[in-house]
Amino acid sequence: MNGNKLAPEFYNSRELSWLKFNTRVLEEASDSDNPLLERLKFIAIFSSNLDEFFMVRVAGLRQLQQANSTGNDPAGYTPAKLLKEIRNEVASLVKRQYRCYRQVLRPELQNAGVDIIDYSQLDGRLKHEADAIFQKQVMPVLTPLAIDPSHPFPLLRSGAIEIAVSLKSYHNKKEVYSFVEVPECLPRFIRLADGERQVFIPMEDLITGNLKHLFRGSKILEAMPFRITRDMDFSIDEEGVEDLLQYLEKELLSRRRRSPIRLELPSGKSTPLRQWLLDQFELDAEYIYEEKGPLNLANFMELCFGANRPDLLESPWPPLPVPEFNNEDPVFDIMDHHEDILCCVPFQTFDPLLRMIREAAEDPTVLAIKQTLYRVSGNSPIIHALRRAAENGKQVTVIVELKARFDEGNNILWSRKLEESGAHVVYGIPGLKIHCKTLLVIRNQGGLIKRYCHLGTGNYNDKTAKLYTDIGMFTTDDGICSDIAALFNVMTGYSAPKQQWEKISTAPFDLRQRFIDLIDREATLSTKHSPGRIIAKMNSLVDPEIIDHLYRAAAAGVEIDLIVRGICCLKIDKGHGRINVCSIIDRFLEHTRIYFFNNGGDPQYFMASADWMPRNLDRRIEVLFPVENKKCRKMLKDILDIQLDDKRKSRVMKSGGDYKQPNRRNDYSTRSQEVTYNYFKNIAKEAITQDNSQILTPLKSPRKNFNDED
Repeated sequence: MNGNKLAPEFYNSRELSWLKFNTRVLEEASDSDNPLLERLKFIAIFSSNLDEFFMVRVAGLRQLQQANSTGNDPAGYTPAKLLKEIRNEVASLVKRQYRCYRQVLRPELQNAGVDIIDYSQLDGRLKHEADAIFQKQVMPVLTPLAIDPSHPFPLLRSGAIEIAVSLKSYHNKKEVYSFVEVPECLPRFIRLADGERQVFIPMEDLITGNLKHLFRGSKILEAMPFRITRDMDFSIDEEGVEDLLQYLEKELLSRRRRSPIRLELPSGKSTPLRQWLLDQFELDAEYIYEEKGPLNLANFMELCFGANRPDLLESPWPPLPVPEFNNEDPVFDIMDHHEDILCCVPFQTFDPLLRMIREAAEDPTVLAIKQTLYRVSGNSPIIHALRRAAENGKQVTVIVELKARFDEGNNILWSRKLEESGAHVVYGIPGLKIHCKTLLVIRNQGGLIKRYCHLGTGNYNDKTAKLYTDIGMFTTDDGICSDIAALFNVMTGYSAPKQQWEKISTAPFDLRQRFIDLIDREATLSTKHSPGRIIAKMNSLVDPEIIDHLYRAAAAGVEIDLIVRGICCLKIDKGHGRINVCSIIDRFLEHTRIYFFNNGGDPQYFMASADWMPRNLDRRIEVLFPVENKKCRKMLKDILDIQLDDKRKSRVMKSGGDYKQPNRRNDYSTRSQEVTYNYFKNIAKEAITQDNSQILTPLKSPRKNFNDED
């Protein structure tokens, strides 16, 4: 290594590391200990992940290749070499995915009474029922698109399943072509009644079997479903944009015109229709994928719930109450009587956050509400509460990040509704995405101004709060509240950031250096008899400078545990045997960011909205905040211990960047998400009879624990 620039052999490729993450997702579909429909769910997640990977990462690499870029990424790959590696790996993974579906999941589901079959396999009675559904519910929605001199090749939607049709036209008997889009407003699967057996047929199969009704008088020669994925990797020169909202609205409309980056076809022999389709798209062979099974397996998520078979799913884990908020006292009174309160979704309920905003909207002592929004749900209760607050005369300021990829349209819609209600809506800062999760409420209590703050690791989204693990902290700490108030002034106006924050650190101002200082301090304090200790839990580890300092800390004797769900560009075999990396894939998406530093026996805990990636440290507004309350620190310690002890759903990185499942089939008791849920269940039970100060009980972990004040 030379300075902060890593040699390629110290670095895993970002894209190939992401594919290893998606491999771990696919492994859950193959795990026979998972319930059948949960396994099908992981098949769907794998496909959904892959779609975004092509739209963004593969698209960006192709743009570099087309620009004749020969530069290497940190792992030493040129765009052309990396695209070749990606093609080989994706082709292998997709083949494995379809083999799992065809040879394992579909037959086992059939044995369990959930039958996914083709239209051609229906018997007479079921076929009659399916055709009736087509006539009444499907055909009125369909619109065939002819291809001829009067009807040029249409703009096909990215991700939609299309049916290409060749036919002899009724009026001139020539061979012509047409497309029929499978509408996304219709269900992907049609459910048919067959006694206790549930029969499902894919919508594209039903349409293909009834094409004669769409092309009356014409002879159908051939029909074939296909799917294109378009390049969605675009950047915005915000300095040259007068109205970002209007610009993004136009950009969203233009997405349909962007170049295809992938074409998916059913596998089979070459036919005239197939060749015609390939000629139309003119894609290189490396972007064409032939698949042995139904297209767009991401839609199978619909089937997991449409089958109405709870016995084939995980048993539910209802969100548990947060003991401090498990009463009818006003949220602000509760916060006045507690130093800090952690809320860990989805194990615990998201309701305290919703209560905070709803009560703020109605509380006559509330003067102002300030909040950042990155991704919100389609019918967000948070937006409704903020609109209500503005209509009640509160000073409501909402920073909406319009550039949240794939949520731009949703954010534009809610921005307009907030403005209609009288809220001040700010669209961010040119050149930066606002990714921090911050909420500030200002109250006038008998002439005294008091601030209440919520900071989180995840988006203010009531839907993902049921699916992603995240932690939010409610606090009235003066230093944190003062810092967040100053940060809002930076984000909404022309205020410069503080030269020295009281409690927090922020990107792109001082967060990178703060992380480096924390890592380097651990190395400085580390001794042979008292080695330093770092535990970092995040979504992705990519940043070369951070990785460099982690290697240096390991060389100084620091023991480092990294819990990285997705991309990890650090190689453990370069970490002097002192760096361990694990990844946990389970029923909830691991999304929490927690950072622990032993600090010579005076441990420090932090949470953040940021991963260790260049974009988080350099191109986004992010917040790192300390957790200083003893009870909250104990909770973070226990959560980290539980995760490091997981032998059921954890995969451990091995030399070369591959991951191994350590004795996972033999140790169900260590499944971290289930242990965590039971941990919070015990807290909720004990809170009924004990004081809050006594509800957190120590956990024993076979892994070496890190020191804390207790």
